[in-house]
Amino acid sequence: MDELAKVLASEIAMKIKNAAASERKLSIALSGGSTPKLLFSVLAGLYSETIKWDDVHFYWGDERCVPPYDQESNYGEAKKILFDRINIPGKNIHRIMGENEPSAEAIRYSLEVRNGLDQKNGWPVFDLMTLGMGEDGHIASIFPGLEDLFNSDKICEVAVHPVSGQNRITITGKVINNSGRIIFLVSGKNKAGILSAIMGEDQSKLYPASLVKPTWGKISWYIDREAGGNLLE
Repeated sequence: MDELAKVLASEIAMKIKNAAASERKLSIALSGGSTPKLLFSVLAGLYSETIKWDDVHFYWGDERCVPPYDQESNYGEAKKILFDRINIPGKNIHRIMGENEPSAEAIRYSLEVRNGLDQKNGWPVFDLMTLGMGEDGHIASIFPGLEDLFNSDKICEVAVHPVSGQNRITITGKVINNSGRIIFLVSGKNKAGILSAIMGEDQSKLYPASLVKPTWGKISWYIDREAGGNLLE
């Protein structure tokens, strides 16, 4: 997994450097969960001094409705592992305010995304959308059984975790699929079965991750050996 994170960090660093050379800003949507934390650590450890962060704007694909200091906050973890270790303007960090009332925050963040990004096909465009995949095949905060949120005509929706009942705010599928580049980062043998089902399309309709299909951009899967074990058979 360390090597996987290093390869992906290298690609992200190159995209940032290319954008800086072209004097244009780069928008990146981050995901939460354990796997991206290693990516954040590698970016901070290897590229804190060699990347010009001034024109990089970070957003989130989803957030738990908790305050930023809560250990479950996606923003809070990214701040601790990445942002506190690099020189980036505060205005470039566009967090979902999980402490706000969920419905109002979904509307507020939708406007921030729409006003901050270029548009294509009537939807905001992230240059880079990073996604993890849960053990149940969920992406962002779109869980199995909540596929209607993926097809929503809104930029953001309020989602409810099917087990804990926790409120979350999530970017919807039409925005995800409208990204210039979508990158999945998947690790762990507990995801091998779902990954092979999605790739083989046996039962892919059961998993929100299978709905990610770029409308015009590109998609890449970064998978460690354990997650991809069934694909090697």
